[in-house]
Amino acid sequence: MIRWIRQQLGFDPPHQSDTRTVYIANKFPQHGHYIPQRFADNRIISSKYTIWNFVPKNLFEQFRRIANFYFLIIFLVQLMIDTPTSPITSGLPLFFVITVTAIKQGFEDWLRHKADNEVNGAPVFVVRSGSLVQTRSKNIRVGDIVRVAKDETFPADLVLLSSDRAEGTCHITTASLDGETNLKTHYAVPETAVSQSVSRLESLQAVVECQQPEADLYRFVGRITVTQQGEEIVRPLGPENLLLRGARLKNTKEIFGVAVYTGMEAKMALNYKCKSQKRSAVEKSMNTFLIIYLGILLFEAILSTILKYAWQAEDKWNEPFYNRKTDQERNSSQILKFISDFLAFLVLYNFIIPISLYVTVELQKFLGSFFIVWDLDLYHEESDQKAQVNTSDLNEELGQVEYVFTDKTGTLTENEMQFRECSINGIKYQEINGKLVPEGMTTEDSPDGSGPCLNREEELFLKAVSLCHTVQISYDQTDGPGDPFSHANGFSPQMEYYASSPDEKALVEATKRMGVTFMGSHGEIMEIKTFGKAEKYKLLHVLEFDADRRRMSVILQTPSGEKLLFTKGAESAILPHTKSGEIDKTRVHVDEFALKGLRTLVVACRHFSADEYREVDRRIHEARTALQQREERLVEVFNFIEKDLELLGATGVEDKLQDKVQETIEALRLAGIKVWVLTGDKHETAVSVSLSCGHFHRTMNILELVQQRSDNECAEQLRRLARRIKEDHVIQHGLVVDGASLSLALREHEKLFMDVCKNCSAVLCCRMAPLQKAKVVRLLKTSPEKPITLAIGDGANDVSMIQEAHVGIGIMGKEGRQAVRNSDYAIARFKFLSKLLLVHGHFYYVRIATLVQYFFYKNVCFITPQFLYQFFCLFSQQTLYDSVYLTLYNICFTSLPILVYSLFEQLVHPHVLQSKPALYRDISKNSQLSFKTFLYWTFLGFCHAFVFFFGSYILMGEDTTLMGNGQMFGNWTFGTLVFTVMVITVTLKLALETHFWTWMNHFVTWGSIAFYFIFSLFYGGIIWPFLHTQDMYFVFVQLLSSGSAWFAIIIIIITCLFPDVIKKVFYRHLHPTSTQKSQMEADKVSVSSEYDSAEIGSRGEDNRPLIAAFPPPLGQPHPSPSLLRSTRASDAWTRCAASRRGRTPAHGWAGWWSA
Repeated sequence: MIRWIRQQLGFDPPHQSDTRTVYIANKFPQHGHYIPQRFADNRIISSKYTIWNFVPKNLFEQFRRIANFYFLIIFLVQLMIDTPTSPITSGLPLFFVITVTAIKQGFEDWLRHKADNEVNGAPVFVVRSGSLVQTRSKNIRVGDIVRVAKDETFPADLVLLSSDRAEGTCHITTASLDGETNLKTHYAVPETAVSQSVSRLESLQAVVECQQPEADLYRFVGRITVTQQGEEIVRPLGPENLLLRGARLKNTKEIFGVAVYTGMEAKMALNYKCKSQKRSAVEKSMNTFLIIYLGILLFEAILSTILKYAWQAEDKWNEPFYNRKTDQERNSSQILKFISDFLAFLVLYNFIIPISLYVTVELQKFLGSFFIVWDLDLYHEESDQKAQVNTSDLNEELGQVEYVFTDKTGTLTENEMQFRECSINGIKYQEINGKLVPEGMTTEDSPDGSGPCLNREEELFLKAVSLCHTVQISYDQTDGPGDPFSHANGFSPQMEYYASSPDEKALVEATKRMGVTFMGSHGEIMEIKTFGKAEKYKLLHVLEFDADRRRMSVILQTPSGEKLLFTKGAESAILPHTKSGEIDKTRVHVDEFALKGLRTLVVACRHFSADEYREVDRRIHEARTALQQREERLVEVFNFIEKDLELLGATGVEDKLQDKVQETIEALRLAGIKVWVLTGDKHETAVSVSLSCGHFHRTMNILELVQQRSDNECAEQLRRLARRIKEDHVIQHGLVVDGASLSLALREHEKLFMDVCKNCSAVLCCRMAPLQKAKVVRLLKTSPEKPITLAIGDGANDVSMIQEAHVGIGIMGKEGRQAVRNSDYAIARFKFLSKLLLVHGHFYYVRIATLVQYFFYKNVCFITPQFLYQFFCLFSQQTLYDSVYLTLYNICFTSLPILVYSLFEQLVHPHVLQSKPALYRDISKNSQLSFKTFLYWTFLGFCHAFVFFFGSYILMGEDTTLMGNGQMFGNWTFGTLVFTVMVITVTLKLALETHFWTWMNHFVTWGSIAFYFIFSLFYGGIIWPFLHTQDMYFVFVQLLSSGSAWFAIIIIIITCLFPDVIKKVFYRHLHPTSTQKSQMEADKVSVSSEYDSAEIGSRGEDNRPLIAAFPPPLGQPHPSPSLLRSTRASDAWTRCAASRRGRTPAHGWAGWWSA
C-alpha cells in the first residue's frame, strides 16, 4: 500500500530499469531470486476527474483564474466584515460562473468516462490454462497471449507470435493512429510462427526483453529468446514485430500476440499528451486591461477611504447627532478601522471588474467555432470532409496572422504522384503508351515497335524500382464495377497496390505498365514478372528509410543465387556513395527534372561476393539484436553497406498543384501576410514549384543562401544579400535557403539572417528537417516584433512546426492524420485557408475585440455613479443601487445582447472580405484592442457615467418635486433612475455598434430592455415574503408614473449617444477606413438594387393589362410581373451552395449565419 502511494505521488516509479522482461503466458522462472516487475493494467483513462475528486479539483482549477480568485476574496470579505452590500451581490455571480463552467467540464468528462468504459469493457480472448478464455479488455495483463480476429482492433501493444499464415505474417492498418490507410505487413519470428494453435502456444517457452514504454509510434527495440529442446535462440524485435493498440487487423483470419505494453503505457495512450496551451493576443490584452481596471479600483477605494477620514476630521461631521459612536467604536484601532473601510469601499466598487466576461468569452468561442464547421465553402465534396475545430480558444487569432509557414508536398500539391521521366545509364526516357522510350523518340522509332525491347541496364533499373520498396498488394475482390482508375491503367480490380509513400506506389505502377510487374511478397520471397516471365527473389534484409540517411535499401538473393543490394533515395544521399555509372550525366538530368518541378529519386545497386555478404549479415544481426544504442549501431552498419554503389539512374515523378493555390497565396499577400514555404525537397524542385504556385513571381529578384560550408562564408553571403536588398529596395525579393545553410545562419548570425528574411516578400526553405521547420517558426515568433504566426501542413514531419506556431492548421491529406490530430484547426485543402483567415478570422477578431471593450465600458458606466454618489453621502458607503440590481446587471440585463452580437456581427459581407483581401490589414496587429482604443472606450464609459449621475442629480436637485401631489423622490428612486438610464443607454450603444441585424439581435436588444422594465415592475410591485427588507417596494412604479422622469430618461440617453453618432458620421465620411469604404459601397449597391427592384415592380403593375391582353401560348405559364426580386446575397449563396451539393439549405444556427 505504501509503495502504491509513493508511486502515485511520483516518488517511486514502477520501472527502475531501462528494459522490461516479459515472460510469455506469464511463465515466471521457478528459482526464488526472481522478483516480478510491476506493470500497468490495461485500463485506458482519458478522463480528468473521478466522482471523488471532481469538486475539489475543479474548484482548484477554476480559482487559479485571477478574476475568479479575486471575486472569491471579495465574497469572503463581505462575509467577515460589515460591508455596504450583501454577500449575495458577489457570491451569486461567482456561483453562477463557477457552476456553468463546472457543468460544462463535468459533462465533457462524463463523455470521456463513457468512452473509456466502452473501450475497457470490450470483450477479448486470452490464452489461459491451456484454453481460450473470453474476458474484458481491462483485464489483460502484460505477458498474456491475446487472440485477435480479422477486422478487430488490437486491445494492447502486442508482439506478434503467429498468424493463420505459415510464414507468420499479417496485414494491419494504422488509420486510427496516424491516418495511413495503406496495408502494413508485420512479421512473427520463425520460431514462434509455427505455434498456430492454443496447445502449442501453451507449451511455448519464450521471454521478450524490450525497452520501457515510449511515445514514438515507429520505434521499438527488443529481442525474443525462445527455448527449444534446451537451446536458447535469440531473435531481434523491431517495429515490424509490434502490433500497436488501436491498429486494425486486415486480410488475416486471426493472430496471436503477447501483450508487452498495456493501458496507459501503450504507445497510443502515451500520445494522448496535452499540447502546450496557446494563448491568443486578445486574451493577453484582456488580462492587461483587467490589471489596469484593478488599479482603477484600488485607486477609487483608497481615495474614498482618505476622503472619508478627511471629511470626518471636521467636528460637525465626526459625530452628527443622528449617528453617535459607541464606546467600542471610539476606542477601536484607527489602523484596523482604515483597513476595514478600505475593504468596504473595495467591495462597493468591485463590479468594475467584470466577472461574467470570462464565461461570455468562453461561450462566444465555443458557439462561434460551429460556424467554421458549418461553412459549406470549407466543405470538400470529393473527400466528403468538412472543416474541423480542435480548439476554439484561438478563433480570433485567425484574424491576426502576419506570417504563414506552409509545407509543400500534400499542402500546396495534391500528393498524387504520376511517373513522368527517368534517366537510365545517362540517357533520358519518358513513358509513351506504357513503353519506355528515349527522349525525342516515339514508339514507332524503336527497333521493334510491336514488342518490348529493353537492354540490360534498362531491365536492371526497372527491376530495382519494382523490388526496392515497401509496397503491399491487396487481392480482395471489390464490390460493384471496381475502381475505374485501376481499369484505366490496365490493372485487374483484384490486385491493388498499397504504399505508405505515394512516390513508391507511382513508381511500382509505372514499372508494371512497362512490363516489369511486382506480384507481391510471400514471407521472404518477392515475386516479379518481367514481360510475363516470373522471377522470385529472396528478401534477405531491408535497410529502412530514415530522415537522416534519406534513402532505403533491400538486400536480395537473385534466382541465380547472387547477393544484390538495391537502394534508392535523394540524389544528395546516393551520388556521393557511387563509384561507377554515368554520374555526371545523371546529376544533370536530376537537375533538369527538378527544374520542371518533378520529385526526384536516384537508384543504385551493389553486388556482394560471398565473403562480403557474410560480413554484412553478421554486422546487421549484431546491430539488430542490441538492446542498447540499437539505432546508432544500425546507422553505422547501413553506412558501411551502402557504399561503392553502381549508379543505375534516376526517376522524375510529378506532384500536381492543388486547385486555386496561386489565387490563395496572392490573396494572402494582398492581405499583408508573408508566406514562407518550408519543404524537404531539393533546391531546384522547390524553386520550380514556388514559381508555378505564385509564391515567387517571375519579376521577383531571387536571392540564394545555399551550399554554405562555414560560418564565415555564411555570414559574408548574408551581408552581400543585405547590401543587395538595400541597393534594390524598389524590387520585390525572394529568398531561397537550404537546410545546411540555415543551420549555420541560426548558429551565430540570427539577427543578420532575420533582417534579410524580413525584407523579402517570400522565403523558401528547402532540404528542411522537421525540427528545423519548428526552429524557423520559433525564431520568427520570438523576434522583437512578436508577429502572429500560422503553420499549415499535412504530414507527421509538420507536427513540430504546427505545434510551435501561434495557430496550427492540419491538411486532411494522404500523409496520415498526425498533422490534423496535433493542429488547432483542420481543413481539406489549402485554398480554404483564404476564407478561414480573411472571413472567419476577420469576423471573430472584430466580434471578440468589441465584446471585451464593451464589457469594460458597461462596467465603468455601472460603478462610476456609485463612486460619485459617495461625495454626496459623506463616504458612508451607502449603495446607490439595490442589491438585486447589482447582482443581475451583468447576468441578465446586459448579457444577451453582447453575446448575440459576438456570434453574428458582420462588418461587411463575406464575399466582400474575400474579394478585397486588403481589408484584413485594417484589423492587423491587434489594432482594435490597442491601448488608444481601450482608452477611448474607458473614457466613453466615464463620460456616460457622469452624464447618468449628474443629469439625474440636476433634474432631481433640491426642492424639486416630480410627482403630481408634490411628493419628492428618495435616494432609491434616484438610484433607480440612474440604473434605468444606464441599462437603456449601454444596450442602445451596442445597437449603434451593430452593422448586421438578425431577428436574434432585435429580440435580445429590445427584449433585454423590456425584461428590465417587466422585472422591475414585478420586483417592486409585490411584497416578497422571503426578503427581510424591501427598499424597492413601489419605487419603480412611482418613478414611471412621473412624466418628468420619462423626460429625463429620454434627454439623458440622447445626451449620451448623440455625440457618439456625430463622431461616427464625421469619421466615416472624412477619415474612413478601407472597411468603412467597403460598407458604404455595399450600401450604395443595396440601395441601387432596391430601387431597380421597385422600378421593375412598378413596371410589372403597369404591364398587367398588357399581359392580360396578350396571353402566352397554350401550356406555358404567365410571366411574373416581378422580374427581379430583392434577396440577400448570402441567402442566395447558401441556397446555391446547398443545391450544388445536393443538400437542403441550412436551418437553425447555420441559417442565422447565412442570413
